[in-house]
Amino acid sequence: MQNRRKFLAQTLTASTGLFLDNFAALAETPLSFTIPADFSLKMLATSWGFPGTIDEFCAKAKKAGYDGIEVWAPTKSEDRYALNKATQANGLEVGFLVGSSSTDFKEHFTQFIQALKNAAALKPLYINCHSGKDYFTLEQAQNIIELSITAAKVAGIPLYHETHRGRICYSAPITRTLLERIPGMRLTLDISHWCVVHESLLADQKDTVDLALSRTDHIHARVGHQEGPQVTDPRAPEWADALKAHLAWWDKVVEMKVAQNQPMTILTEFGPPMYLPTVPYTRQPLADQWAINVHMMELLRSRYLVKK
Repeated sequence: MQNRRKFLAQTLTASTGLFLDNFAALAETPLSFTIPADFSLKMLATSWGFPGTIDEFCAKAKKAGYDGIEVWAPTKSEDRYALNKATQANGLEVGFLVGSSSTDFKEHFTQFIQALKNAAALKPLYINCHSGKDYFTLEQAQNIIELSITAAKVAGIPLYHETHRGRICYSAPITRTLLERIPGMRLTLDISHWCVVHESLLADQKDTVDLALSRTDHIHARVGHQEGPQVTDPRAPEWADALKAHLAWWDKVVEMKVAQNQPMTILTEFGPPMYLPTVPYTRQPLADQWAINVHMMELLRSRYLVKK
């Protein structure tokens, strides 16, 4: 079994190297707009799947070249202290995730708003919401979003609702309805989820996607496809169409931010096994999660920042 794993790891490493040039070349494809020298883009690392301590994670993220991290907002004082110490020591900014797992709407609502207030008190770069459940009614969803917007304004913290399966914004049509009803609603765009929900690269929902892009302030840069939320490895040629589709969506968001003279934040969020596909029986991941995220960070930084 050990020899098989070693063989798979060596084979995957060798194969990946063959396609890096093509992957990197996408960063050099001309954009339809000009990036100004003072455009602010902050690239963040995900702690999802990281096996070490918060100190180890922050040190590794800093060494890789990230500007900050995105983590679930800590609720314990010792965790808040450790996070603050690690981010300050490494010169990293932090964005927070908040949400609730309760299936009961009233309980969920109470927990969600409390989590939001706790996160806002820590003054993060932004708050990214895993908002509600996909089976909540439209009125319940609207209540959560409207109150969250009010709370965020009081706290003075940017707040975004993520397009995520299992949550309020799980599908393109539902999200469109909410965006039309709530002018102040802003999004974290993780459009990979919609590719799965609608089993497409969304070419047949262009107007809805364009509306979502126009209300996006933060991006979760993971590449999905018609049958899954995460391609095996975006550097592999079989995923070229999916990668190009996602780059086109992200390009539009960045173009709007440039035109509006607003900053942009992007989290590279390729996940760990079992989100990342594995070899049957071995749980051997088919790619290196950390390496993929770093390559994506480097690709987007090269694509959207003027080289100085």
